[in-house]
Amino acid sequence: MGEYIMDMRKRVGRIPLMQCGASVIVENAAGEILLELRADTKDWAYIGGAVELYERVEDAAARELWEETGLIADELTLLGVFSGEKLRYTYPNGDQVSNVDVVFVCRAFHGELAPQAGEVDCLRYFPIDALPELLFPVNRPGLEAYLAQRNRP
Repeated sequence: MGEYIMDMRKRVGRIPLMQCGASVIVENAAGEILLELRADTKDWAYIGGAVELYERVEDAAARELWEETGLIADELTLLGVFSGEKLRYTYPNGDQVSNVDVVFVCRAFHGELAPQAGEVDCLRYFPIDALPELLFPVNRPGLEAYLAQRNRP
């Protein structure tokens, strides 16, 4: 969790907080997507986290990708911005959020996969027709949009 969100939590407690996220769906040359097994919820999720105060969303997405996976984005393409009731979430510690998630797709990257200790239990590529059932709930709208885009002629 970033410094800004931690500071806000000290002030407001666990009540719903608007949170801007920057996320990345990584697609390898085989067309598989990279998912992480979150340490906090034990759900599979695409890569992402909170945007820091005054940070550009694109920079936050690239930073989260590097921090959580060890990969460096050579190119990020905007998939979409997701918000609303489906992005309401309560974390295991009781913190409530209303997420606005800016999701990018990354097909050009380099680096060695290295899961971030304490946040990521495992990193794994999945074929799009064999995604795990335990998906992080707030990722569903972004994943659905990504899959719909891939299925367009």
